Amino acid sequence: MIRVVLFLVLVGLAALGAAWFADRPGDVAITWLGYRIETSVMLLAAAILALVALAILVWSILRALISSPHRVARSMREHRATRGFLAITHGLVAVGAGDAAAARKFARDAARLAPAEPLALLLSAQSAQMAGDPASAEAAFRAMAARDDTKLLGLHGLYIEAQRRDDVEVAKAVAEEAARTAPALGWAAQAVLDFRCAEGDWSGALAALERAVKAKLIARAAYRRQRAVLLTARALTLAEAEKESAKALALEAVSLAPDLVPAAALAGRFLAEDGHARRAGRIIEIAWRSNPHPDLADAYADLKPGASARDRLARVQALARQANGAEGELAVAQAALDAREFAVARAALKPLAEAPTRRVALLMAELEEMESGDVGRAREWMARAVNAAADPAWTADGLVSEQWMPVSPVTGRLDAFQWRVPLAELPHAPLARELAHDSVLIEEPRPVTPVVHAPPVSEVASKPAPVPSSDATPAIVVPPAAAPKPAAERTTAPAPTNRRPIGRRVGPRVVEPVIPLVHSPDDPGPEPEPEAPADGWRRLRHFFGG
Repeated sequence: MIRVVLFLVLVGLAALGAAWFADRPGDVAITWLGYRIETSVMLLAAAILALVALAILVWSILRALISSPHRVARSMREHRATRGFLAITHGLVAVGAGDAAAARKFARDAARLAPAEPLALLLSAQSAQMAGDPASAEAAFRAMAARDDTKLLGLHGLYIEAQRRDDVEVAKAVAEEAARTAPALGWAAQAVLDFRCAEGDWSGALAALERAVKAKLIARAAYRRQRAVLLTARALTLAEAEKESAKALALEAVSLAPDLVPAAALAGRFLAEDGHARRAGRIIEIAWRSNPHPDLADAYADLKPGASARDRLARVQALARQANGAEGELAVAQAALDAREFAVARAALKPLAEAPTRRVALLMAELEEMESGDVGRAREWMARAVNAAADPAWTADGLVSEQWMPVSPVTGRLDAFQWRVPLAELPHAPLARELAHDSVLIEEPRPVTPVVHAPPVSEVASKPAPVPSSDATPAIVVPPAAAPKPAAERTTAPAPTNRRPIGRRVGPRVVEPVIPLVHSPDDPGPEPEPEAPADGWRRLRHFFGG
């Protein structure tokens, strides 16, 4: 609307000017080089306008001829860029569709037509991966890592490629570089934390965890739990060399995760040794109510070092009353056997003997032998222990350990070990549990599922785990069956510091896609901005919307 009004105003002014000249006629005489020209003012003005228009036309033609090479080159570049974007688009679509041949073809076209485009490098890497060419994929990722705008994308690709070929050192270096470049990058922060944990570098793992929580990459609840696990691991490492530091770490871990059994047991033992039995008892009781565990019962029984076996039994009975369950009855039975209170032990084991687990059967065998010397009954219970249901144990990723570890030796996962029945992790768990609770005494020997005994923790941490075939039935890993040790001999051993490197997996390893597929738009990009008209008439026409 404003342009229309402005146009009408200019037309009106031009008409007024023409009328003003028409009302005031006059003559103009020009004498030059012996020639004399006489004409009217209106005719002279018309001649001047014609000359100006002719000059503009000539200038426009000359300018077009001069700039034509540049215009042709720019048009060819734009056409080439359009073809490059279309090749990238079709190539990424081919990657998503799983067409490796088409993806490689479009990747070559994109590399030829748009070699500087980041998506062309990504297409080259993904098409090389589809074709099973890791060298070309790594070269493309290295090219991306060398550029500022695609550095993080290239580092992610190099990290995944290093994991594919189990190159732990390269994967670690790439993850460290990515974490330094972008502290808020989730995969890099998690990878650095995993590597620190796998190496047993608990101080470095704590620092990596702090950086992750500052970058808001981890929830507060998960942060508290993982920090408690790392503090406990470091406390177990320093338990012998630096007792005071280990005690402070264990107490901080308990404050972060009161239900963490290793932290509560370790803190309780430290406090009991320092004469703070009441505080140690409160810590153990809180953890026991959340997760009853034999280590907690042992630590609670030892609140007063040097106490008699009967005093230990009384404390264990008081602890067992705070949480109903099999662990309390088993702890009372073990303490009663240590105190030679056979009636108390039998009363504690009686409700569990109807469907005995391995620990129940072993305790019953010990009770029969200690109380009456009935070797036959003891052997009967030992025989039942062979086929009895499994007891809860520290289990992570199909591995059963005799003691808690902060990191799974199989996958390097932090806080992986849980106190549970190992059969619960196997396929068809309900049927497996039903079979495991079969308490019928078998008279004739029968073949049983092969059982793999867990080696000592130091060997588990230092030796690579075996890789079963894909069609093999998973075996159950249980501790060797043996008579339980007296409570005075059961101690909480420090966790091993050696860890198997990240990247070495047990069983078939499924590698996720290297980079999430990014679909480029079908159009080649935004249209180029129109250039401002060079001559006056075109500028005036452009101003009025022409």
